[in-house]
Amino acid sequence: MVKNEFYTDGYDAVVVGAGHAGCEAALALARTGIPTLLLSLNLDSIAFMACNPSVGGTAKGQLVREIDALGGEMGVNADATALQTRMLNVGKGAAVQSLRAQADKHAYHARMKKVLERTENLTLAQGEAAEVLVKDGAVCGVKTTYGEVISAKAVILATGVYLNGSVVAGEFRQSSGPNGFAPATELTANLISLGFSVRRFKTGTPARVDGRTIDYTKCERQDGDTKVYPFSYLSGGVPQEQLPCYLTYTNERTHAIIRANLHRSPLFAGQIKGTGPRYCPSIEDKVVRFADKERHQIFLEPECGGSHEVYVQGMSSSLPHDVQRAMYRTVAGLEHVKIMRYAYAIEYDCIDTLDIYPTLEFKKVKGLYTAGQINGTSGYEEAAAQGLMAGLNASLALRGKEPLVLRRDQAYIGVLIDDLVTKGTNEPYRMMTSRAEHRIHLRQDNADLRLTELGFAAGLVTRERYERFLQRKAAIARIANTLDERVSPKRCADFVTSHGCPAPAGGLSYADMLRRGIGIEDIEREFGILAHERADDVETAVIDIRYEGYLKRGLEQIEKAKKLEDRKLPAGLDYETIDGLRLEARQKLNKIRPENLGQAGRISGVSPADIAVLMVYLGSKK
Repeated sequence: MVKNEFYTDGYDAVVVGAGHAGCEAALALARTGIPTLLLSLNLDSIAFMACNPSVGGTAKGQLVREIDALGGEMGVNADATALQTRMLNVGKGAAVQSLRAQADKHAYHARMKKVLERTENLTLAQGEAAEVLVKDGAVCGVKTTYGEVISAKAVILATGVYLNGSVVAGEFRQSSGPNGFAPATELTANLISLGFSVRRFKTGTPARVDGRTIDYTKCERQDGDTKVYPFSYLSGGVPQEQLPCYLTYTNERTHAIIRANLHRSPLFAGQIKGTGPRYCPSIEDKVVRFADKERHQIFLEPECGGSHEVYVQGMSSSLPHDVQRAMYRTVAGLEHVKIMRYAYAIEYDCIDTLDIYPTLEFKKVKGLYTAGQINGTSGYEEAAAQGLMAGLNASLALRGKEPLVLRRDQAYIGVLIDDLVTKGTNEPYRMMTSRAEHRIHLRQDNADLRLTELGFAAGLVTRERYERFLQRKAAIARIANTLDERVSPKRCADFVTSHGCPAPAGGLSYADMLRRGIGIEDIEREFGILAHERADDVETAVIDIRYEGYLKRGLEQIEKAKKLEDRKLPAGLDYETIDGLRLEARQKLNKIRPENLGQAGRISGVSPADIAVLMVYLGSKK
């Protein structure tokens, strides 16, 4: 590191890293009036899609719509650069349906960079952060490897997979960030000196191949959807002209090549020490773990509209290049494929998230926040969600306002952050619908109804977005009132019986018909009651009617849980002094420092009996 120091312009906030977390953090700060510097190792890597060039997916689509509802940029950017859009799980319940878009990775980067450059209060700079500067227990700035000292009142670390990044493929290992970008080699030692617990995680990516060498006639074509709503409430719609993706499969020849070369796999030879994502394993890991499966799905997805590069989803690998070439060519349609970029694994440093508050502020240094893969998560969407919340909470603190901490019943973002800071993670964390106990309330169609008012109150949601929200809210109420209208007994009986339902004793409302399983499309076709309403507004009103029993029971559970969330625990409480707590509970509570009884009850190692002891203790101290 350069020893000579020189001082430059100061900012109220510095964001280190310009991936998906860093972009949302910087925008949240700047858009709420905070002079901000976004410091990136390489400005050409802003919002770079190092792995799959897609946004959304199961549970991740909910995250993107929540980011949008709070005033973030990911949904707008994904809509503007989408190559294909699909709604997943349409045959299942509304709680697990999720939007996914294949994006043009180069356009995604270019548009996000343009948005950042044109944002007031935001400055972009290229450089490597070497040290977070701290004085009297609070952040006071950042020093770069060039010796530049930048003063700041808040710092957000969004370093992605760049901290001591190391790329591995077979016998080859190189100090590197993703896609050949330079790694960040100076900051980890500084983080350890500040009191962070650092661990090593691993992720990977498949090869990119030349689409002109693929025989698509041997693959199954996968087209997108044109009659679905976009991620953002500010977008006009999804593209009507979309590029296709394709589905193919591995086979026994593929698996035989992999098994014959496991001794050359750094994953199985013990050369990779980092913990990998259990829910996104490499192809060699899948062949070993699921030895009974005869084949695995492989999706062929375009990287961008102006290139022949195709992303081979499902074949992430760290095998040597010669093995990769042989195994890829066993797959139907890829018999003569030419690899443009080989697959690799990447190891990187990240922190123990039990060291941060639900605001994403580091417990040991005031004004220092972390977001994204440095927090042990995987995925662009998880990173962007954390970046937005870290940036917004830093902004709220600088403006002297109360922080915004989303509860588990308010948002998938609340589930994500609560899991990280309460339970921690021993592997790269991925959001899934099964993690959200209130997922029937946390649907993608109602993200704005849950969160936009909170974003507006925090100063991030624009007046334009808020006005659209108010219009949509009024429309949903109007649709609900229309659906409560009753139909005459004669007309109702004829219509209901024609759809296989028994004739009612009297008239029914349109809502009653929905509860009997009749589709809103059939009701609209017969009665024409919602001709001028938007499809997404109708969908939300219909789901609320069909699921009202579940929603009511869910609200009762939420109210019970909120009572524990409302019981605050003193910040400086020493749990060692409370009689009746088990030893493990005292240790865990003192380490994690939960903010309330609800969070304390979700800590691994804290039992219901321990919570009862804490309730008695709080009652005695009223």
